Amino acid sequence: MRGAENEFYSKPFVVLCWLIAAIGGLMFGYDIGISGGVTSMDDFLIMFFPGVYAKKKHAKENNYCKYADPYVQLFTSSLYLAALCASFIGSKVCSKYGRKMTMLVASIFYLLGVTLNAAANGLVMLILGRILLGVGVGFGNEAVPLFLSEIAPIKIRGAVNILFQLFVTTGILIANVINYVAAEKHPWGWRLALGLAGVPAFMLLVGSFVIPETPTSLIERGHEEKGKLTLQKIRRTKNVEEEYQSILTASRLSQETQSSFSKLMRPSSRPPLVIGIMMQVFQQFTGINAIMFYAPVLFQTVGFGANAALISSVIIGFVNVFSTLVSIKTVDKFGRRALLLEACCQMFLTQVVVGIILAVRLKITGSLGHGEAIGVVILVCLYVMSFAWSWGPLGWLIPSEIFPLEIRTTGFAFAVSANMLCTFVIAQAFLSMLCHMHAFVFFFFAAWIVAMGLFVIFLLPETKGVPIEEMVDRVWKQHWFWKNYMDRDVDADGQKVKELEF
Repeated sequence: MRGAENEFYSKPFVVLCWLIAAIGGLMFGYDIGISGGVTSMDDFLIMFFPGVYAKKKHAKENNYCKYADPYVQLFTSSLYLAALCASFIGSKVCSKYGRKMTMLVASIFYLLGVTLNAAANGLVMLILGRILLGVGVGFGNEAVPLFLSEIAPIKIRGAVNILFQLFVTTGILIANVINYVAAEKHPWGWRLALGLAGVPAFMLLVGSFVIPETPTSLIERGHEEKGKLTLQKIRRTKNVEEEYQSILTASRLSQETQSSFSKLMRPSSRPPLVIGIMMQVFQQFTGINAIMFYAPVLFQTVGFGANAALISSVIIGFVNVFSTLVSIKTVDKFGRRALLLEACCQMFLTQVVVGIILAVRLKITGSLGHGEAIGVVILVCLYVMSFAWSWGPLGWLIPSEIFPLEIRTTGFAFAVSANMLCTFVIAQAFLSMLCHMHAFVFFFFAAWIVAMGLFVIFLLPETKGVPIEEMVDRVWKQHWFWKNYMDRDVDADGQKVKELEF
């Protein structure tokens, strides 16, 4: 093709676009990893939570309750409550201004939050910074998975989308390493740990000026020729007519729908809506973020010293990253369901065994023996390993690929908000649950994992290799249960059903 505007993007540039967008996951993961380490640092506790610091130093304090404080939990969870609300605003920005602009806005809010957190001199300033971070996370988590799913070739859509989760796990790992280093920098180490969150946010800010908008978003917003040209560029071929027509048809159908929310409430939209939300709910109720948020705290509970607890968190971070790579390699080969079901078995066994060890061996005071504590770390690693190649990445991949275009951003906003709500609940409640339920908190999460497995067996169809625009015909209308909802938007007389009928 002749002319600069018709030149294909190079393959390295297309891959670079995937990586730049996935930096949104790096921001999210860094925050997940940094929170628990910072809240275990004495300098941070002395400045913001002196009561918790005094309780922590009490020689005979209850092992399970030394960190149980609503304000410590609020420090972690406030971000996710803000992200919950921001995801709905982010869906509107995503639809009206595109995925690229939404990522730009996400990075700006995140940088503002980082600045307040790193400079905080009081609890109010600290929490306000967390809220701004939450707005950034809400916008970023709305836009990035959609961008990756829409820009990826069909055959490797799963692998490309999982780059988001890979960067989440990488962010957690980097945060754990920084926590270990920053814990020795008195009294400002916690400021360093919180301030370095600005690095990925700045990278996304700059990168958002480099990446192209997705063809789907361009066509959806009326830029059909530009969308087709972009599609040719990212596919590196002029032969894109079939994919272009599929996107164009979906876009025109979406324009005929006056309200995406109204369409989302119809029976035919129920299958992707229910699955999108439940994937996010189940992802959080595996208990993973209880582990990731509070890993240093948890390991101190079972008898590790502060440094040893942080080192254990770093080990878990490495396991998390490398196991996510397994998912990238296998998700488009074995499919979504196989990975999810295998992980349910592995996560259930590890949660139950950890619960048994703590219930039998960890008393109110004292600690586990060295061998038992090492055993807990190994079991937690096995648990994280299975989550990282299954519910972690697929919890984002599946909702991003199952909604038709006319309800895609709104439907995905419901999924993201469900994730943020459940993350908020877990972050706000876990330390209190640990205090009151002791080791039985692990049995609580194990019970949820059983429910997750049943959900996959009976209600989750396979979406491997199915174009996003063909999900209705090839997935929902073929499923034994969800096909019952596909023809219920009109009644026997051809009259429209009530929009909010459930």
